[in-house]
Amino acid sequence: MRIGLISDTHDKLARTEMAVRRLLDEGAEVLLHCGDLTTAGAVERCVGVPAYFVLGNNDYDEKGLRKAIEDSGGTCLGLGGEIEIAGRRLAITHGHSGHMVRRLSVSAPDYLFYGHTHVAVDELHGKTRWINPGALHRAEDYRAALLNLETGELTSFLFA
Repeated sequence: MRIGLISDTHDKLARTEMAVRRLLDEGAEVLLHCGDLTTAGAVERCVGVPAYFVLGNNDYDEKGLRKAIEDSGGTCLGLGGEIEIAGRRLAITHGHSGHMVRRLSVSAPDYLFYGHTHVAVDELHGKTRWINPGALHRAEDYRAALLNLETGELTSFLFA
């Protein structure tokens, strides 16, 4: 099972569409958006496979974003949540709420995905692998990532 990871799209619609297309072309079967969509347009670019979204500190129109996510067939996890895919426990949050990060990490999921820092990270904290795919706005390099849950291989993609 391959998971496409994006974060901090900040309404950069063309770049978001390009990243989603690349992730799908590379075999993503599920998309996780780690927050800071900013508008419904970013949600509309995340189509083609099941998608899960969390809200970030720049997602001011929570009601509109939740509606867009629901209308797209996606799942909104609010400020964070845990899902199970391919027998792995995946925690997802934006990362701006220390309380949410602690709440999700205390149960020691297999993976904790987050955004907010606009910097790609892949670290092991105890038994949990923490992954930030990077950002598609306000970053030194615009990035998205693909995680193969079977092998653990994480591939990062750069975008202009």
